[in-house]
Amino acid sequence: MRMVISDSEMERKRVEEFETGPVPASKPVDRFGFVKKESNNSPDILNKSGSANEQEREERRVRKWRKMIGVGGSDWKHYVRRKPHVVRRRIRKGIPDCLRGLVWQLISGSRDLLLMNAGVYEQLVLYETSSSELDIIRDISRTFPSHVFFQQRHGPGQRSLYNVLKAYSVYDREVGYVQGMGFLAGLLLLYMSEEDAFWLLVALLKGAVQAPMEGLYLVGLPLVQQYLFQFEQLVREHLPKVGEHFSQEMINPSMYASQWFITVFSYSFPFNLALRIWDVFLYEIKLPFEKLIHALRNFPDEAMDPDILLPMAYSIKVSKRLEELKKEYEKKNGKAVQPAGSSKEQLQDVKQK
Repeated sequence: MRMVISDSEMERKRVEEFETGPVPASKPVDRFGFVKKESNNSPDILNKSGSANEQEREERRVRKWRKMIGVGGSDWKHYVRRKPHVVRRRIRKGIPDCLRGLVWQLISGSRDLLLMNAGVYEQLVLYETSSSELDIIRDISRTFPSHVFFQQRHGPGQRSLYNVLKAYSVYDREVGYVQGMGFLAGLLLLYMSEEDAFWLLVALLKGAVQAPMEGLYLVGLPLVQQYLFQFEQLVREHLPKVGEHFSQEMINPSMYASQWFITVFSYSFPFNLALRIWDVFLYEIKLPFEKLIHALRNFPDEAMDPDILLPMAYSIKVSKRLEELKKEYEKKNGKAVQPAGSSKEQLQDVKQK
């Protein structure tokens, strides 16, 4: 039976009326839950047969992280103030997967937002309607289609993804819903609950700690346009041969890089690399993507090892140049990308409700 949505009341009850599809056939998956490609079995076999020393190192690393963040994150802020260089070094090495969701929430400030807004997410999901609901439903199955959590038609993963995206489209009606947002929400849902994922999405887009990212999804995608401009200039300065070749072939970044920025690298890159980028991005990148130039080409798999690629990115110091290019872009276009204060004001509005 196929559901037909005829009016706003039926849209309000959409979640309950969804008919759950069949459970996908069981297939081998990698350690992140993505269905393996048939030709991609050998690396995992090598991992399983790896030395016990590697497992012991990982266990020691997890113990260090647990001590650093404390129970439920109770020691995190204190540790960051006391030993910021230790925190940065450990994050650059990669957050342990079992703690990644909690640490992302602590870094982004989303945990504080959740605690200050008890019950708001439930209100948005259950009692509000969104003009974007049909668009969200249409795109759900396109989000991480090879991950087991999102494969079942209207199953738990797809329901959670719908709820988070619908709630955000109601919370921020100016942004509403844009297709690339599904990959951000999907990535977060792999590491935390619906409510946690929602408030982390709010923290990122509205700028709870870092510069707000909502310009990625506002009409005209103004922040995407700014990043494309900055990226093109940085390619010319840091990779002049590549920049010259692209110019000769009349290729500009909008032809290949828009999706990278819209999904914040969560879709276009190997998942283990995307996670490591997010670890660093959430903690130390004030202007998103400023140290990731070398990750923006379609390198072969062996060149996408985060332990090799990210140290290369760290060695490139472009923060000052990015700020100069931002001002140049704003001057060229006659206005700032982000209206001053709008995101902070909306966060304050929610806190006061």
